Amino acid sequence: MAFQLSPGVNVSEIDLTTIVPSIATSIGGIAGNFNWGPVSEVVTVSDEVRLASAFGRPDNTNYEYWFSAANFLAYSNNLKVVRAANTTTTLNATANGSGVLIKNSDDYIANRESASNTTYGPFGARWAGVLGNSLRISICPSTQAFSSNLTVTDTLRTNAVSAGETTININGSVNAAANIANNDLISVDGGLTYVRVASVNATAIITATAPGALNVGTAILRKWQYADNFGVAPGTSSYTSGLGGSGDEMHVIVVDEDGQFSSGVANTILERYSFVSKASDALNNDGSSNYYKTIINSQSRYIWWLTHQPGSSNWGTTAVAKTFTNINTPFSASMTAGADGTIGNTEIITAYGLLANADTVDVSLLISGPGNSTIATDLISKAESRKDAVVFLSPPKSAVVNNAGNESTSILSFRSGLTSSSYAFMDSGYKYQYDRYNDVYRWIPLNGDVAGICARTDQERDPWFSPGGLNRGIVKNSIKLAYNPTKAERDNLYVQGVNPVVTFAGEGTILFGDKTLLSKPSVFDRINVRRLFIVLEKTIARAARSSLFEFNDQFTRAQFVNLVEPFLRDVQGRRGLTDYRVVCDDSNNTANVIDANQFVGDIYIKPARSVNFIQLNFVAVRTGVTFEEIVGRF
Repeated sequence: MAFQLSPGVNVSEIDLTTIVPSIATSIGGIAGNFNWGPVSEVVTVSDEVRLASAFGRPDNTNYEYWFSAANFLAYSNNLKVVRAANTTTTLNATANGSGVLIKNSDDYIANRESASNTTYGPFGARWAGVLGNSLRISICPSTQAFSSNLTVTDTLRTNAVSAGETTININGSVNAAANIANNDLISVDGGLTYVRVASVNATAIITATAPGALNVGTAILRKWQYADNFGVAPGTSSYTSGLGGSGDEMHVIVVDEDGQFSSGVANTILERYSFVSKASDALNNDGSSNYYKTIINSQSRYIWWLTHQPGSSNWGTTAVAKTFTNINTPFSASMTAGADGTIGNTEIITAYGLLANADTVDVSLLISGPGNSTIATDLISKAESRKDAVVFLSPPKSAVVNNAGNESTSILSFRSGLTSSSYAFMDSGYKYQYDRYNDVYRWIPLNGDVAGICARTDQERDPWFSPGGLNRGIVKNSIKLAYNPTKAERDNLYVQGVNPVVTFAGEGTILFGDKTLLSKPSVFDRINVRRLFIVLEKTIARAARSSLFEFNDQFTRAQFVNLVEPFLRDVQGRRGLTDYRVVCDDSNNTANVIDANQFVGDIYIKPARSVNFIQLNFVAVRTGVTFEEIVGRF
């Protein structure tokens, strides 16, 4: 009982209900070259739509990685993706034309959120890459910037502007001409037709097409180019007004200028932020922040805040009795200087390193993407180190695409350079599939599909079922195979641990093997057995943590046996093994083991085997012969 200094009743609660926990075995992982999204960060995606949203669409550079990920998601819904990047040449686009690398949210918070970023302008693209150059940012910082009335004070011309004329000379003949900015909309003499200002030079010459004459007193109405998307000009928020301040509201808009984010539709509006505040302490009625920096950083999918607009001397301060700097001209800028950077083996391997630690990232199926011996070797090493994941490999594209007659030799040459491992699984090639994002057909490695087939097998049956064959090995979205091996070629490949993917007439494209890359004869040369042991080892090891720091006595050992045996009985009932035995007693927990603060549990397993070879004997029998006479003699 618990120690007490004086009489009393102490209640203790002891939990002996520990069970073997369920674990995830269908989580995929891939690192690769993508054109959008956070860099050096593990992101979980559940379907192809979210893959495209988070990491951009496929292009001619990254399509093998992109579709390897998408193909896995055609079978399952849990994929961890890491974007690789060259930290020297991969850059985020900015509003000032100087690229900067902001890897991810953590990098932004650590290095950009509070730093001086005047070199880069008010905003930067959310993620690195050329794709960010399609963005345009515009800020309307005041009522005057939203719209204003100007008047011609000197007669510039008496005749009406001709149809199609493109230059209106303003010079000093319009009051407050400096308020006219590029891309503003102007209307002459109250006309309903607005025209866009193409450029304003140092002497205030506006290039545009406009109706009407420019005589003394001619009224020119100008407005911010995006005014119609907000309707009402920014002014003073109720929060700032209540504290004696003024002029804190502003509008911000994010536009897809080149149509790269919106299927080719240029100047599509992506995001609008109405009546956000320049005050750092500004609040909405519900108590949430209305500070424009906070709102953009927390809500935008396309941009980061980097610094305040030029001329904004007191933006970002508190609202108490503050008249915020009034800027009469909108700020607009196209993002530039974004760069994808050069992505090679080093960058891909570094990105896969974020999936290497079994204690921090739960992943079971590592997808390698394009066939590459350097990356494949590294991935096998990572899987061997994790001990709870299998890496899926394909040969290089050159081995099977446009290599007629030499496919088998090239595949086996690639295979011979790989390490023997039961944690690696290799298929025979590439499939041809449609890329709907670019309206082209592409050759895509099959390892994303094969990993997906394993995930689908987990969901429909169990990890210890073989993923191959007509029942579970059907490959989706395949128009044709780059290489469809014959029976003789399949024999050569299978002996070396390469699993053929074959198209059978009327039956589809099938994974037709279940061997790992383990070279020596062993039960672990089958992926179903390897994955069975991954499940057993991972789940039982996790359950065994409850025995840490307990006494190594008969009670703890019996508790461990009673924990493990029901789990193994369940696996046996689900056809994962044929027999088992758990030993955890004085025979393996000797005095020396106990004195060394150790605990030993021996678990013996007889795994179930998959059928790889079928022999059918058809015996012709004479009419007068009984079957009993001959059964078992052939």
